[in-house]
Amino acid sequence: MPGMPTDGGGGGGAIVPFRGEPDQGTPSPPAVRPIRHGVAPPIFRVYISWSSGNLLQVACLRPPNSEGRGRSEEVAGSVVEVNLSCGGSGGAEVEEEIDEAEMRRIEYGSVPAFALLQSRKNALADAAAMSRLSSVPDYADWWQYVLEYSKAVGNLLGSPDSPLAFMIEDPKTILKVREKPTNLKAAWELLEIFYVDKQLQSWLPERLVDWLADFDSLLSGTESTVYSKLSNFQKKLINLQIIEDDPDYWNGLSAALSVGWLDIVVNMLRFHGSYQLDQMDNRETENGLVEAVAVLVSTMPRLRPNLPTGKLGQCCKTRPDFVKAWEKWRGQVTKLECSAFWIQCGHQKTRDGLKTLLHIMMGNIKELTASTSHWLELFASHFLYIRPFTVGFEGMHHLAQKCIQLKPSSGTNGLTGLVIGVLSENPEVVLAECTKNFGPWLVTHAMELLTADNDYADTMLHEERPNLGGISIDELHRLVYAQVLCSHSLTWQIAPTYLSSCLNQGLGLLEILLLKQPIQDNRLVLKTLEICRLYELDDVSTNIMKIAGIYHWKHGRKGAGVYWFQQAHDKVRLDRIAQQLFERIGKSVTDDSFKQWEGLLELLGPDIGSAGGLEFLHRYRDFKKSLQQALDGRSGEAARQTADFLIQLMRNPSTPQRFWLPLLHDSVELLNCKPRPLINVAETTLLLNKLQELSLAKLRPDFSNNHLPSHALSSVRLALASNLARAILEDP
Repeated sequence: MPGMPTDGGGGGGAIVPFRGEPDQGTPSPPAVRPIRHGVAPPIFRVYISWSSGNLLQVACLRPPNSEGRGRSEEVAGSVVEVNLSCGGSGGAEVEEEIDEAEMRRIEYGSVPAFALLQSRKNALADAAAMSRLSSVPDYADWWQYVLEYSKAVGNLLGSPDSPLAFMIEDPKTILKVREKPTNLKAAWELLEIFYVDKQLQSWLPERLVDWLADFDSLLSGTESTVYSKLSNFQKKLINLQIIEDDPDYWNGLSAALSVGWLDIVVNMLRFHGSYQLDQMDNRETENGLVEAVAVLVSTMPRLRPNLPTGKLGQCCKTRPDFVKAWEKWRGQVTKLECSAFWIQCGHQKTRDGLKTLLHIMMGNIKELTASTSHWLELFASHFLYIRPFTVGFEGMHHLAQKCIQLKPSSGTNGLTGLVIGVLSENPEVVLAECTKNFGPWLVTHAMELLTADNDYADTMLHEERPNLGGISIDELHRLVYAQVLCSHSLTWQIAPTYLSSCLNQGLGLLEILLLKQPIQDNRLVLKTLEICRLYELDDVSTNIMKIAGIYHWKHGRKGAGVYWFQQAHDKVRLDRIAQQLFERIGKSVTDDSFKQWEGLLELLGPDIGSAGGLEFLHRYRDFKKSLQQALDGRSGEAARQTADFLIQLMRNPSTPQRFWLPLLHDSVELLNCKPRPLINVAETTLLLNKLQELSLAKLRPDFSNNHLPSHALSSVRLALASNLARAILEDP
């Protein structure tokens, strides 16, 4: 629906002024979605239309006769997508956190991985057709191919663990400066953890804890989290004189320990005032308790194959080793909690804070609930301190429901909805959350993750549905993503990769896409033809070359038009051009007219055209060149060759009658050549007969020789008579 922008005075520059609902009092401010269209003002017209899910397509156009329209650097219009997710989160955040250039880098970078996986899938499908396997996922190694694909795509989205270059960290830094995480990266890793990587099944809870550590900051936009607590405390840390007297210090320690951020906990414990050397009081016992808790935190057993660099904890690869280490560690925690040294600790806040940390390590549900802010954080703390052996989606989903009851969310976030959908083993919910919050790119590429080892998801996504026009859900989302790519001049080139993977409607839409590409620029035409060659679309390639030929011909670039017609082997149009050329030259057989079309004549070649029209013009060109050489050089051999060309043309039945008189008139000097005649008696008689036919043709009303002088016929007749007389005398 098009709309005209309003003036800046009444509506504040809005396209449609917002006044709220009638009889509802003062309206609440509407949600604002920024549109980065890149079109310089003034904006003449705005088109708005719905896309898939919560996506809205907005097209902004400049006036058709604006001053900057003539400059190539000015953008005449742009089409952008706006995500209308509720609460300003999820998909809207994805749109804001990744700019267009970065998103194009991700789109281009994901094409090779996607194409390689599709190639492997097609190869395995052919092998499955000849074996007893019913589908590609039945192959034992298929999940490894999908995992390789997932890692390649995940690397494009960035790594939250990678530190920024040239960054000098403050010794009192709590949260290290890292690359900013994105919702796309978080969603992609979550799907990889639960659907693809079978190596994580034995330590899936620990991997989920790591995931929360990497992306907890993304939950801070809508509600309080451990990350937001630590971030706020980091800001006030520089102004604190006695850090252990601040309640936020101990709250931050408890929160970080509850979600397993052991390195941060140990680092913050070392901020304690008892570590300072210039102490007025005797705080050895207090410092000993703090250090004992720090040691216990740093030696906490973790059921996982390895630990990332810089992470603390005791790594246990097998369950028996973990149980043994866990019982020993818990005994040490209990022993410290019952120690008599607490009586000697004179600082009340230190004593209470350290006791809280010990209770968290002992799995006190009350302390865990109080220390965490989000249900996902409470969910992760259960894996660390209460249920480290949790396995299976059913148990995790039941635990997640309990955590949601204890810590209900005050806002909505696409990641939390995605976690619930994954734990509930409901691919429909997962797909809906991805579509709603993360856009068509993630949905298209995440399909392979959902179906890697899930037969139900594979059947649901690849089943052809009559209500979708006979295509599957998987193909539908690929077509939607391809449409998004086609709407931008910088990304349409990668759309064929996705359209070609859609067997039902993809190739048809690919043909439409290629045929609709602009043909003004030859480089773009060559790029389109290369895509046709890659996908063996010979008919489409031929049609594109024909369209390019017609365009150039109509715009006066005759040579370019003929070139594309020749590339397309369009004999019909080439014959028509040859006939038009023949008729145009024949209307005015002059040297200037012939030179005007000589280049095009050379390009067409002698074999084009019906009834030998262009063949005659090529012979006529050879005759003119030879005649010019004979007149310039006055050599006998050149004159004899010119005479032979003349006789051949006059004998050839394809030579039009309107060319006879110009040919003979051009040859007058040749006929008067001294000392010997170049044409014998028989040949001269032939030319006289042709001249007689021309004398009779003059009586017809359609005869025209306006470009020749009025005495041309008499001059030719006199020259032929003179040549005949000399030829008779020379004839032995």
